[in-house]
Amino acid sequence: TETPEPIKTTEPTKTSTPTVSETTGQSNAKRKAESYLDYSFFSRSGLIDQLLYEDFSRADAEYAVDAVDANWNVQAAGKADSYLSYSAFSRSGLVDQLLYEGFTSSEAEYGVASTSADWNVQAAKKAKSYLEYSSFSRQGLIDQLRYEGFSQSQAEYGVSQNGY
Repeated sequence: TETPEPIKTTEPTKTSTPTVSETTGQSNAKRKAESYLDYSFFSRSGLIDQLLYEDFSRADAEYAVDAVDANWNVQAAGKADSYLSYSAFSRSGLVDQLLYEGFTSSEAEYGVASTSADWNVQAAKKAKSYLEYSSFSRQGLIDQLRYEGFSQSQAEYGVSQNGY
């Protein structure tokens, strides 16, 4: 008599994949980072600094900021628009402000380029704000606007829009 051949079953090969899970500190830092990004704009380093201010460890803060996978160009654009919503800036002044906030040069340039700012209008607003708290000669105000980063023509436009 013949012996039946054993039935071969194919079981999936089990591979040992380690499960990587967040520590409590990482998870909490990530949630806090997401929360901040829900209502404000940050540079990568600015968000890390904010989490450090909240007493998260540097390792947890860096993990969290990288884990949220933010688009830092979009963050820079949002921050630039936010600044322009309440203050007047020259193009170079706004780039400098974003650099100060921790954005990289390319992020700051992207952020400023993405705004729809009219730099002549910004010069006029800046001139007006100077005149609200101090007196300037026409040339003195032009010089101040130039110091702020406005071009000569932008400064002259801004001053002319304010009665000079």
